[in-house]
Amino acid sequence: KVLHKLKEELGQFKLSFDEDYEPIWHQRDLAVRQWCQNEGIEFIERGSHTLWDPRTVIQTNGGVPPLTYQMFVHTMKVLGPPPRPVSDIDWSCVSFGKLENFASDNIKLFPGIPAAEELGISQESGLGERVVVWEGGENRALRQLQDRVIVEAEAFKRGLYLPNQAQPDLLAPPTSLSAALSAGCLSVRRFYWEIHDLYKDIHQGLQPASENITGQLIWREYFYTMSVNNPSYGQVTGNPICLGISWGQGGGNEEAVERWRRGQTGYPFIDAAMRQLRQEGWIHHIARNAVACFLTRGDLWVSWEAGLAHFLHQLIDADWSVCAGNWLWVSSSAFEQLLDCSQCVCPVNYGRRLDPHGLYVKRYVPEVQHLPVQYIYEPWKASLEVQEKSNCIIGKDYPERIVNHQQASQKNRQMMIRIRNSLVENRPQHCCPSSVEEVRQFMWLPEKFTDHLCESVHT
Repeated sequence: KVLHKLKEELGQFKLSFDEDYEPIWHQRDLAVRQWCQNEGIEFIERGSHTLWDPRTVIQTNGGVPPLTYQMFVHTMKVLGPPPRPVSDIDWSCVSFGKLENFASDNIKLFPGIPAAEELGISQESGLGERVVVWEGGENRALRQLQDRVIVEAEAFKRGLYLPNQAQPDLLAPPTSLSAALSAGCLSVRRFYWEIHDLYKDIHQGLQPASENITGQLIWREYFYTMSVNNPSYGQVTGNPICLGISWGQGGGNEEAVERWRRGQTGYPFIDAAMRQLRQEGWIHHIARNAVACFLTRGDLWVSWEAGLAHFLHQLIDADWSVCAGNWLWVSSSAFEQLLDCSQCVCPVNYGRRLDPHGLYVKRYVPEVQHLPVQYIYEPWKASLEVQEKSNCIIGKDYPERIVNHQQASQKNRQMMIRIRNSLVENRPQHCCPSSVEEVRQFMWLPEKFTDHLCESVHT
């Protein structure tokens, strides 16, 4: 509608837009190109949402996607560093013409910033009072980038990198720039080069020893590359890199999914993350991994497709390629060495390690805030007397556990083993982690993690 109105008002104009590599948007962009051609409108389409053009990565890898992250990193090194962002344009010597009788109001779809209801989005119930409004725009994103650079600089001086991974603070305002990257408010190339140039400045010209100082950006590139020619990337059916795991079906399964969505699983750490997601549209990457593992292979044995749909609906930073890639990885449906991951996130001890005093849980699950700290992550262990004193009766004020984690994780592991054994003779061309270190980096695990954090469920 806007393009038609522009044509009516201006007659002729030039159109420039960012190329979207994700296949789910190809038909939309094709329609715009065809309209421009039919109307005689000159257009310029350039890719700027990724560090490298995913198609160039595939071409460099011999015409096939790099099925492992290690292979992707090798291809990345063959390509060389990504282009630097272009300098700001000096408009001081440019004289702009004026549009006579241009009625800008005629091209607006809404008289002002539309309310959510005008876009067909209704307010969800039961969100509580902590609904966060995100401020967008390039100016805000650039200020956030400078704040992030300060944090990274302090980490580099201490010999660390990825400080938000090494020392995650679940209660602090998010320093992640994922929302700004997703919405196009911040150039991913600018972010990449700010961090790499900062490292060289602090270390007197030395290059970083690995790609890990911007590891999350490299994972983002990998997932974009793996999805670019795969329109079924966000589903099980027809997805060549996804193992067809028989996830649970049935009405009871849907009830479990709904309890997971609403943060009513009976596991306070999981529920805190799911409630934060609904209230604020964002959760830390470590929390995303925990709730994804819980829904899929860790506890509920529900298809990752249900989790992806919920995340795409709720996350302010939801990129289809990256979000689907994360769900494929954590659920062991792809990027996994043929179901050989023996670790699943413990919904009790993992949260306790990250936040020993339970402050994060208390913020988002106030029902358990008066329990003694030893029961914050497993309130079902508190005696009835303690529950009464804490105004938290399990089954009344806060739900019973939806599942026994120890039993469910053992059962799910056995199902994974059976699936793996059935595929041994006809091993698929399947993406998989390149090393244990890659698993640790992706899951944001500490360098020395033990079974009580990510429980081993070997028999």
